[in-house]
Amino acid sequence: MAELKNDRLLRALLRHEVDVTPVWMMRQAGRYLPEYRKIRSRAGSFMDLCMNPELACEVTIQPLRRFPLDAAILFSDILTIPDAMGLGLYFAEGEGPRFHHPIQDEAAVKSLGVPDPEEDLGYVMEAVRTIRRELDGQVPLIGFSGSPWTLATYMVEGGSSKNFSKVKGMMFERPDLMHKLLAKTADAVVLYLNAQIRAGAQAVMIFDTWGGVLSPSDYESFSLAYMERIVRGLVREHEGRRVPVTLFTKGGGQWLEAMAQTGCDALGVDWTTDLADARARVGDRVALQGNIDPAILYASGERIREGVGKVLASYGKGSGHIFNLGHGIHPDVDPGRALALVEAVHELSPAYH
Repeated sequence: MAELKNDRLLRALLRHEVDVTPVWMMRQAGRYLPEYRKIRSRAGSFMDLCMNPELACEVTIQPLRRFPLDAAILFSDILTIPDAMGLGLYFAEGEGPRFHHPIQDEAAVKSLGVPDPEEDLGYVMEAVRTIRRELDGQVPLIGFSGSPWTLATYMVEGGSSKNFSKVKGMMFERPDLMHKLLAKTADAVVLYLNAQIRAGAQAVMIFDTWGGVLSPSDYESFSLAYMERIVRGLVREHEGRRVPVTLFTKGGGQWLEAMAQTGCDALGVDWTTDLADARARVGDRVALQGNIDPAILYASGERIREGVGKVLASYGKGSGHIFNLGHGIHPDVDPGRALALVEAVHELSPAYH
């Protein structure tokens, strides 16, 4: 593997000194880029794009050609694991992801197998290897997975949900069954992320998109406990470097202290939590990633620069900050506004290091 030319991201995740605050954007490869839409159209469908390592590599690298980003993130989908478990993932026009075989009873949970990542998800591992080769050490590659709770919400609901009635119904009525489903899913995530690391991912992130819909006690039992289990099962050294792991619970700002105790290296923070407050609460236990409101990218370059300045000032001086959006970039954003954000981070952040 080529030597890494820009390791700011990895250094910041481990709270080591950097010259500039590293920046990348959640969903930086995606629909807001015309060149992505072109490849997506060529692929035929979203899943065909995910399952084609060469095309997944191309769309992973597209944003790096436009913006001076400090990391690439694997182009894939969090629902590849449930698909490999036999649930039959498909994307309905205007509805988002759906499953042909949602989990509805104990028999369905019992019949779930834990996928072999190299066999059942080999297209993802081949994409990771292809991307690492094409990056040629330019920036690090981030691998990722959904959290067990977030994956379970889709697996039980059969797709997206507004009130999570089915998955919460199972959680309250049959907590034992929900724990069995989450345990199996956590085992699958550990294998999946470790395979990504062996294939070349230099940092990994667990997206807990729906942990924020739970009460504090349910969050600890049904989401955080399984993320901690994953963290403890991960390969943490590869290619002679530590492999940092980041946890991100959208809407989870009230649980940062508990999240910091899992053994992870960094926490993603959405825009509803002030970074100064978050830093004061977790101290030097973990790095923090975030957390500007993605909707600021609808504003002028001047307003974006002001917003970047506020986030940098909120975190303050010292290492341990990775600049990012508080969630994914919106599909109808002008790519020029994303460039304004990245350039403002690099311009304004040296004063904090």
